[in-house]
Amino acid sequence: MDFSFLKEFYPYFISGTMITLIISIITVILGTIIGVVVALMKLSKLKPLRWLANIYIEVLRGTPMLVQILIAFGLLQGLFKLPTVSLGVLSLDFGRLFPGIIAISLNSGAYVAEIVRGGISAVDLGQVEAAASLGLRPAQAMRYVILPQALRNILPPLGNEFIVLIKDSSLLSTIGIYELMNSAQIVISTSYIPLTPLYVAAIIYFILTFTTSRILNAWEKKLGKGYRK
Repeated sequence: MDFSFLKEFYPYFISGTMITLIISIITVILGTIIGVVVALMKLSKLKPLRWLANIYIEVLRGTPMLVQILIAFGLLQGLFKLPTVSLGVLSLDFGRLFPGIIAISLNSGAYVAEIVRGGISAVDLGQVEAAASLGLRPAQAMRYVILPQALRNILPPLGNEFIVLIKDSSLLSTIGIYELMNSAQIVISTSYIPLTPLYVAAIIYFILTFTTSRILNAWEKKLGKGYRK
């Protein structure tokens, strides 16, 4: 297996990795915000909010992300005049990136909502009652008592969702985003080497996901220290 092509084409992998990380970080932040809001809607005492949250979760989880990306691209592409910037040897078209990030964030939000809901539901009911006995309003109890404790339950599956987003960012290659997967395809079409660039992309994806997993595991252990019996 010959990797000598990297001497000439490594900038493509570096730029593609940077774009993949940008996509992953933005979508995990937006997906988490959306997920928390939807989870609170699903736990609300107001029936219309629960109804809307359930529809959102079922639709987004019940349809393929690729289809959602293509629909978002068809609806939003060209709607806003957004610039194209250079990132190393690749260009990043924000007009294409915007629909892709919206689609992935909405999809992730549906999964995060269930993760957050499960984490909140796992908090002992006595904690809620104790917060009420101290005079905390429901919103204050949620912010200062329930969510901090739920974080320990939420973090592991949320970390898994972040890892999934790193890999799912490759789906944006279908709408012309030059992330890591598309960078490998460019190298293949330019160098006429069929498989080795894909091996390089796979190794980079593994490094990103493995590193993320180790960081999240360390954070999880740190959060759990104060709760060990």
